[in-house]
Amino acid sequence: MTRRLDLPDTASVATPGDGGRLCAPSAERNAGPICDLVSAHGPAEGRALELASGTGQHAVALARHLPGLDWQPSEPDAERRASIRAWAAEADLPNLREPMEIDAARPGWATEYGPFDLILLVNLFHLIPEEDARAIVAETARALAPGGAFILYGPFMRGGELTSEGDARFHASLTAQDPSIGYKDDFDVTDWLHEAGLSLGALVEMPANNLAFVARAPG
Repeated sequence: MTRRLDLPDTASVATPGDGGRLCAPSAERNAGPICDLVSAHGPAEGRALELASGTGQHAVALARHLPGLDWQPSEPDAERRASIRAWAAEADLPNLREPMEIDAARPGWATEYGPFDLILLVNLFHLIPEEDARAIVAETARALAPGGAFILYGPFMRGGELTSEGDARFHASLTAQDPSIGYKDDFDVTDWLHEAGLSLGALVEMPANNLAFVARAPG
């Protein structure tokens, strides 16, 4: 697969801010819980990659909260890379790198940019087809250093079931726009992680009915 991920219109609600920054309310809300999640389950030091960094709000929050990690944001969309740069320039953090253009579903990026001690992916799997999600898991596994962690966060089905009315409405709106996307099942994602050679170290319930998978590479 070499095509760029084409996300639906519902992928993110981000509004223009000062200095070229984009502001996503969801990123503002979940930045704290995600920082706590990574603190609890990720390495304290090393090289970290955030896939699909979006506006850059998470990248800044993570780099500030976890100064021992060297944070590498990435984003395939040029406008959002500009937003990441604007947020980073304002924060002026020594451990936050220039955003890279990575399409997470494209085979081969792991050998170009890895290895990483931590890879984080937030709120993407429900917005892309299953084949792309599986490709991301496989390539991420190749990009991890021995013993490295992959933290995957977002809304998921639990055992094939949508567990809230809000999730059911959102899933229906996504599949109405594109039948190939929508919430993935936690059992399926666990299988994809194992097929990629990763072990599932923790499954963490997160605020707003989100779920986090913490998987590790061997070694």
